[in-house]
Amino acid sequence: MSFPLPELTDSLHAAGFVLLPNLLSPAETAALLHAIAGAPAAGPGFRRHQDLFAIRNVLGEIPALQSILVATQLPQLLAVLFPSGCHLVKSIYFDKPAHSNWLVAWHQDLMISVDGHTELPGYGPWTRKPEGVAVQPPRAVLENICTIRLHLDACDADNGALKVVPGSHRAGPLLGPELAARTTGAVVCAVPAGGAMLMKPLLLHASDRSRSARSRRVLHLEFASAPLPPGLQWREKRQLT
Repeated sequence: MSFPLPELTDSLHAAGFVLLPNLLSPAETAALLHAIAGAPAAGPGFRRHQDLFAIRNVLGEIPALQSILVATQLPQLLAVLFPSGCHLVKSIYFDKPAHSNWLVAWHQDLMISVDGHTELPGYGPWTRKPEGVAVQPPRAVLENICTIRLHLDACDADNGALKVVPGSHRAGPLLGPELAARTTGAVVCAVPAGGAMLMKPLLLHASDRSRSARSRRVLHLEFASAPLPPGLQWREKRQLT
């Protein structure tokens, strides 16, 4: 697969998302699933209950995933998206099991994972969770991030595919009461197994309950090239290669 620079980046800038149906081969998809299945399901990043299995900082929890990802077309894609280089800043594995009643309301991804709490202009609010500290950064930091969702199962409206509002990322961070009025024109992003969805964090997105017996397993990877100010570091920062 080739990644033509103008078409890909122009679409991502205009719509806030791009679908790539064949980023991973069937063998690469199977290798990622095998590595995840073989990992011990315990540790600070693991969350499991009947409606969700998630692993935060999944590349840190399962180091074998990195070598598999490096051998795919992902590095070539990143070279197009970030010609001057980038780093991974967050990695999460989601498994939305069959008949899950878990849904996600309309939102933007406004928080980044950092190594500690440091008062800085434009940074806040702050939160502290078991996995660490997160903060909402200035808009420019969020606009530099690109999320790549690698779909390890076929995903459609029946098993919880993301719904997005094309172009909504251009409005910048929105307050909660503003969201409902901005969901007109939402579309469902169906992605086959081995496909990828690229999206900007400020894109309005949501997902419904699963109505299918099929799982929806996704590797959620966030990449950025912009440095954070002195005194603050990305908590999960790593080079993919």
